Amino acid sequence: MPEISHLIAFAAVALAIVLSPGPNMIYLVSRTICQGRGAGMISLGGVALGFVFYMLCAAFGITAFVLAVPFAYDALRFAGAAYLLWLAWQAVRPGGRSAFETRALPRDGPHKLFAMGFVTNLLNPKIAVMYLSLLPQFIDPEAGSVLAQSLALGSVQIVISVAVNAGIVLAAGTVAGFLAARPLWMRVQRWAMGTVLAALALSVLRDARR
Repeated sequence: MPEISHLIAFAAVALAIVLSPGPNMIYLVSRTICQGRGAGMISLGGVALGFVFYMLCAAFGITAFVLAVPFAYDALRFAGAAYLLWLAWQAVRPGGRSAFETRALPRDGPHKLFAMGFVTNLLNPKIAVMYLSLLPQFIDPEAGSVLAQSLALGSVQIVISVAVNAGIVLAAGTVAGFLAARPLWMRVQRWAMGTVLAALALSVLRDARR
């Protein structure tokens, strides 16, 4: 098992990433607003399955990678920090959009909703990079099984992401209406998230120098 400090730190990163607008959040919010909370929850089921798929692929892949090229951790750390900075820029850049700005979607049946949630997550570069570049830096090969640590950290990410996204689905209509009527709050939300992501990137860079 990873150290408690690593679990907490990774949980903070996972929380910041799931709160930053991306394909999953945009799809779930739009689907919920267009078709209701039930459709949003079914779509979230597909998203959750995508998380499990990524976790298993990354866990076994990272295990093999660490055993073969253990000195590559710094490269992964810098890649992860660069990606967090990119997410921060996407949040605050001129012309950026909030995930709670409504988008029209056609009405779909349960099977298609689940499949679309799964595919949306599989094609989500934010999740792919998180597992390949961010997760490895919270693993200590000397602390025990790399595979077990990868699965434990991945499970933490899945629990946090599903819980947060479920809350977003339940509150999507209310939050979207609130922000649409208050453009200033929408800008504050984007800048607050950009600041958090930039701070996490700097923290990752600081740790990489140790």
